[in-house]
Amino acid sequence: MRLSYDIILKPVITERSMDEASKRKYTFKVARDANKTEVKKALEEIFGITIDKVNIMNVKGKLKRMGKNVGRTAASKKAIVTLSPKSKEIEFFQGL
Repeated sequence: MRLSYDIILKPVITERSMDEASKRKYTFKVARDANKTEVKKALEEIFGITIDKVNIMNVKGKLKRMGKNVGRTAASKKAIVTLSPKSKEIEFFQGL
């Protein structure tokens, strides 16, 4: 059995995700093999919140060049979670 901290890797802090946080939507980078139910259970356990909806998207690695060498950045997966209206907010995002 995997721990919740193995599923949720880190929060995504961007301008767009901070705008969405005011609408009670939070973005996290998650493990590549995680699914919606695992993400929901992990976040509810870590932060003690209730979640209405989980949207997950695969992010492809970008092509990068260093001179004539071509490579890719690592692919990842991110989850956008919508909190229920009755749930408390995530304190981590409050100070940002």
